Amino acid sequence: MNDETIEALAPWFYEFDLGPYGRTESKLIPEVRPIHNTRLAMINKVLDAYLDQTSAGTLCCLDIGCHEGFYSVELAKRGFKHVLGVDARERSLQKARFVSRVLGLTNTEFQQMNAEDVSPALVGHAHITLFLGLLYHLENPMLCLRRMASVTDGICILETQVIDEVDAATERGTVRNREAYKGVLALLEDSVENMEAGTTSLVMCPSRRAVVTMLKHAGFARTEFIDPPPGAYEQHARGKRVVCAAYK
Repeated sequence: MNDETIEALAPWFYEFDLGPYGRTESKLIPEVRPIHNTRLAMINKVLDAYLDQTSAGTLCCLDIGCHEGFYSVELAKRGFKHVLGVDARERSLQKARFVSRVLGLTNTEFQQMNAEDVSPALVGHAHITLFLGLLYHLENPMLCLRRMASVTDGICILETQVIDEVDAATERGTVRNREAYKGVLALLEDSVENMEAGTTSLVMCPSRRAVVTMLKHAGFARTEFIDPPPGAYEQHARGKRVVCAAYK
């Protein structure tokens, strides 16, 4: 393990139980920490239904924006054949590799990569792709969704913060030719020094309808929003964050 320890790799964003190595403590304030288990419960709801049709041991998974590998590790524990996590920040990937080694997971791999660079040539194809907590941190969300779709053969599970919907229409060439919005994007600003932010300072956060429209144009045939479980993290419970499954 060289000199890698929980303390040396701190601060941590996720909480991991690493057995004799101890537990990581999330730097998040206590009221925000439930977000991770809420996401996981909603992901597992999708996976449970999907795995009724096939065996996990035959499937490859891709986790785009995997951060410290929390969800990659959870998929690996479920016995998927191979789980590849990619993230733009090597510091986060160092933690993901450490966790996987400590837990003895041999079906995980982690690579440094920006979401805009994902392609079949670099990552191959995945039956299941995770795109969690990432969409609203991107300057080029449609490009990244198209890249993600190009490597997804089955299903993408996407989680994102969403903005309030705008019900309006815009002129299309003439004052008499108007078209209703298919969803909206809000321009926001991130701090690139923040390990949980994107790699650019300008980002776009979608509305719920925008998520559906963008996934459709990325190449997915059907999108299903997942109901939050009882006791869900407050943003999920209020619909300010959503989890959806997009099917090819």
